[in-house]
Amino acid sequence: MNIRYTERSRDDLELAFVWYERQRRGLGFEFLDCVEATIQNIIDCPEIYQIRYSNFHGSPIRRFPFSIFYTIEEHEIIVHSVFDNRQDPEKKP
Repeated sequence: MNIRYTERSRDDLELAFVWYERQRRGLGFEFLDCVEATIQNIIDCPEIYQIRYSNFHGSPIRRFPFSIFYTIEEHEIIVHSVFDNRQDPEKKP
């Protein structure tokens, strides 16, 4: 199955990467490695993660307080948000 990132999800990734790199050099790359591992799990078994909002599945990212929110379309998985779980819980991803 193909995977596609929305502009918002790309922005989310970039912001998180920059923030982690400022905390410690190399930490941003560790974050991206964990994101990549989560994306691979989603590709392998997209239905395994529960639906959190409307038709958005949510998968936590190992080691980091983020979740990936995505939808399963006919021929692709669309990543809509790489959501910082520390945000206001009323804010939807």
